[in-house]
Amino acid sequence: MGDEVAAWFATRVPDGWFAGPPKVSVDRDEVLVRGAVAPMDGVPAAVCIERFRELTRDTRTLIARDAENLFGRKVSWGASCGNTRRLFSNLSVPVMTRLRMPEREVLDTLVDASVARSRSEALAWCVRMVGANEADWIDQLREALVHVEKVRSEGPRSKLPDG
Repeated sequence: MGDEVAAWFATRVPDGWFAGPPKVSVDRDEVLVRGAVAPMDGVPAAVCIERFRELTRDTRTLIARDAENLFGRKVSWGASCGNTRRLFSNLSVPVMTRLRMPEREVLDTLVDASVARSRSEALAWCVRMVGANEADWIDQLREALVHVEKVRSEGPRSKLPDG
């Protein structure tokens, strides 16, 4: 579905918004559309991103409404300028997990040390740390999953023999 969604956005995001095609990420809950905005001489990157956000708000809202109806997922936007990145109103989705005492102790240590305000926030912090520190490994897993999905789609359909 990701390629279909990316292709749909590629035809709707106005030329000139981003330096290149938008990067589109899709999960079960959300579509995230991001791109790089051009820097302006002497203007901080955060200001360039905020300017983009304000100037494109109405059009982004219309595009998002159409995409949400078509794909059944909320649409969020983001922009980067240089090393500065910002997401606009993206979802925070609850997830359920069962943890044994050693894992809970890790979360509680982060809470006790004021790294996080709650176990939920501590778990999100842990996920961000793995994502940042193991980015290459996560990328390899994603590439492998793309290959698995390709093989599945080319494989036999689930047809049971008569009888």
